[in-house]
Amino acid sequence: MATSRVRLLAALAAAGSLAAAAVAQNAQAPESLLPPGFGEPVAPPTAQAPSNQTVQPLPQAPLDLPAPEASPSPTPTPTPPSAAELAKYEMPLFARRSLSIVGPIGQPEGGVAPNAFGDADGGYLQGLMRRLSAPLPSRWLSIALRRALMSRIDTPAGLNGADFAAERAWLLLRMGESVAARSVIESVDTMNATPKYEQVAMQAMLANGDPGGLCTLAEAPQDRARGWVLARAMCASLGNEEGGGRALIDAARRQRVASGIDLALARKVVGAGLGSRQAVTIEWDPVVQLTSWRFGLATATGVAVPAELYQTVGPQVTGWRALAPAIPIADRAAAAETAAAMGVLSSAALVDLYAALDAGEDTPAALGAIASDLRSAYVGADIATRLGALRQLWDGVETPQARYARLILTARAAARIRPVDGREEASRIVASMLSAGLDRTAQRWRGQVDEGSDAWAMLELSDPDARTRLGYGAVGKYAGSGNATLKRQLFFAGLAGLGRLSPQEVESGAESLDVPIGVQNSWTRALDRAVRDRQPATVLLLSGIGMQADSWRAIPPAALYRIVAALRAVGLDGEARMIAVEALTRA
Repeated sequence: MATSRVRLLAALAAAGSLAAAAVAQNAQAPESLLPPGFGEPVAPPTAQAPSNQTVQPLPQAPLDLPAPEASPSPTPTPTPPSAAELAKYEMPLFARRSLSIVGPIGQPEGGVAPNAFGDADGGYLQGLMRRLSAPLPSRWLSIALRRALMSRIDTPAGLNGADFAAERAWLLLRMGESVAARSVIESVDTMNATPKYEQVAMQAMLANGDPGGLCTLAEAPQDRARGWVLARAMCASLGNEEGGGRALIDAARRQRVASGIDLALARKVVGAGLGSRQAVTIEWDPVVQLTSWRFGLATATGVAVPAELYQTVGPQVTGWRALAPAIPIADRAAAAETAAAMGVLSSAALVDLYAALDAGEDTPAALGAIASDLRSAYVGADIATRLGALRQLWDGVETPQARYARLILTARAAARIRPVDGREEASRIVASMLSAGLDRTAQRWRGQVDEGSDAWAMLELSDPDARTRLGYGAVGKYAGSGNATLKRQLFFAGLAGLGRLSPQEVESGAESLDVPIGVQNSWTRALDRAVRDRQPATVLLLSGIGMQADSWRAIPPAALYRIVAALRAVGLDGEARMIAVEALTRA
């Protein structure tokens, strides 16, 4: 079994990719998963500049509870350290990070240039981020947007650097990108924390199941939301402060800072930090709503969340589950496939997960069968075995999102099939390779597929070396499986946006196929302005605004044309091609 896993991983090497799709949320006031009162924003200090805006949670009942009093102690209160003593522990000036440019990745790691937002106004960009419903229908747009949000980018005019990092992290959390959100939060020195930053930092650490990540902020001034009262108690125990965590949690209970499962989970973290043998029982029966507090602390302490509670939250939590290493791998498998379709997990990460399940001794039978089929798809004894395993994986799910996830899962296995052997499954094999961005590998099938088929159309759109224009007749040749009319419109929109048709053919094709590419509105004008000003990150945000739909079938072909053309115009050619192909694959 171990040998088969090694062979599977070796056959894989390293896939690269990510994705998107899901259910929209209210972006004007992004939903907070904290229970009422947790993570409430507080007014920033009057001296703070230049921004004093906070993330907008759902309306919550106001809470103004006093901070817990310290437990009586026989020891005298220590004398506060002097400024000279404190200076010994302060970060030297040369090591402090600037707020003028914030982010964890640079261009060599796939990020965008520091000036990718150009001179766009900070308030305008913040408004776009808050309006953007996430997750997005497009895997590839989500990938590109994640990389832009994680990049080391110049802080726009009118925004505080910590606030801008918080705004980016908040959008990443709504996209299901918990790890990326935490990395953006950790790009800011905590001495520069603002109220908005603190609120989003709590959400990011809870989404990662990492209460210890709150400890660098937990000791800040205490006139804050009640979540930080419990955070101080948990951090005291995690820091091995003798009796401190237990005393603080008892004070919080007396003052009714929290109760029920929220308090019980915090007590469980405190007990774990102190090495207590006292059991804390977690009762889920009375709970009707999962929150980030409950998800984060349950994940951190190894408490399984009932499956039905995951139905009470948005799809972003699926991404959080897939990325949480503390959740058993068998419990993450279904979430991982959905997360791959959303763009949160790559093809390689998804295969690694099933390889681990294949090597496990207590893997559930259903998951073991999937892992076995995947192994056969990679290293089956003959072509018939490998193709049969691929068909079994592709046909073993029912929903469009699950079928797309299986294409991602099998991308590199599909790449091992020669055109001469896989002609009958050409469309699914090509779609599978392109779902993971294997565009050059897919081009081996050029000339080997039927003209006018889905595989032929996807190869035309994905060709990285295309230098010649096609005639409009190419659009007429495309038959398109399924909803043929919509797919022909999307094929036309993709070719036109990629510059593969002449201006005259674009105009005539738009008229004959009823794709109103010339319609102007505030969104198209904003997109044109971002392209004119060479702002790729702004173009990505606006492209997300243009994809506010539950599925690809609800995205107008004219919007696809605008998005693909704009991305190509600002140098994001690869992303433009993959989004055009994805439209055909998922429509």
